[in-house]
Amino acid sequence: MDRIAVRQSGPLEGTVPISGAKNSVLKLMAATALAPGEFLLHNVPDIADVTWMGELLTTMGMTVERPAPGDLRIVHDGTLVPEAPYELVERMRASIVVLGPLLARYGRARVALPGGDDFGPRPIDMHLRGLEELGASFEFAHGYIEARADQLTGARVLLEFPSVGATENVLLAAVLAKGTTVIDNAAREPEIADLASFLNRMGARVLGAGSSTIQVDGVEQLAPVEHTVIPDRVEAATFLAALGVAGGELLLAGARHDHMDMYAAKLGEMGMRISPDSEGIWAMSTRRLRAVDVSTLPYPGLATDYKPLFVAMLATADGVGIVTENLFAGRFRYVDELVRMGADIRTEGHHAVVRGRPLLSGAPVRAPDIRAGAALVVAALKAEGETIVGDAHHIARGYERFVEKLRAIGADVRAC
Repeated sequence: MDRIAVRQSGPLEGTVPISGAKNSVLKLMAATALAPGEFLLHNVPDIADVTWMGELLTTMGMTVERPAPGDLRIVHDGTLVPEAPYELVERMRASIVVLGPLLARYGRARVALPGGDDFGPRPIDMHLRGLEELGASFEFAHGYIEARADQLTGARVLLEFPSVGATENVLLAAVLAKGTTVIDNAAREPEIADLASFLNRMGARVLGAGSSTIQVDGVEQLAPVEHTVIPDRVEAATFLAALGVAGGELLLAGARHDHMDMYAAKLGEMGMRISPDSEGIWAMSTRRLRAVDVSTLPYPGLATDYKPLFVAMLATADGVGIVTENLFAGRFRYVDELVRMGADIRTEGHHAVVRGRPLLSGAPVRAPDIRAGAALVVAALKAEGETIVGDAHHIARGYERFVEKLRAIGADVRAC
């Protein structure tokens, strides 16, 4: 699938099963390098990024297989090749998180500098500084990070920004370090708590995950476990955005309202009705959304992954909304594609001013990254004629059966 055709749709009705979180399962997969044996993960989405991470682990010497839909079995004997080659790492930035566990278990690692979505520079300096605090040393040659650590030792690591990736890398290294590590100004995302839960099941001693201070008491060894991945809050947010644009009533089965309180509150301001349900999240949208102002912030604030969805909703909302990006530079690169669809959006620096229109117009557009691609599909639900979203392989990196799920709730979409 490299193109998705979308026609004006609505109202949407039915139940959407929410898959396991992409931003959690990739780190859980990396964590399996910490112990030999057989791991079994449940609620694993069938997406490109999981496939690529599986290929990376296979290259290092693991066996990765799907014994059943939604399950992932990872097995290795503890004699891995601690190297992550460029041709795999350049596909996605998340693969840099193998650095911490490889250093912790093998004392060395050779990892290519990461690639991934194109929305501005996201240096890994904080990852490396945090690992240096634990005793690691680094050299750079021919596009690779050469890392060594004779013995990682617990230390206080103060992150200058609550970076998710840096928190994860330090956490994954600290579990086998000698002594106690304290990570201050740690990221608080639900995916961090899921990783800590997985590590604690393995025998690690991690306290405070989900807060800004995480304490890790190093242990000598860990053991393989079985674990169920948390639901993907960004996928849930995407279907809520689709509902906001197209109208209707949905149940997001398996979604966690407590993982996206701020997002739900903001959609409530825009006129949607949203509430937790025993099966997930229930939501209804019966009228044109109201414009609001939006600013991205570290969790529990509004995630930068949500921002393209807000821009898509504001493009057809009533009024003018200002969207401010506080986390990443260059993450408005999809705006020109929305403008091609008739959206009235003006960007300046970290801000976008979106003046809503009742209806957009279908046009050929291109998805520059995972979330922006999904946002273009969402916006096209309120566009006259047909919209063709090209480069849809980006969307497949983060969404399982995206077209199929949209069609099941009444959206007029098809892969082409």
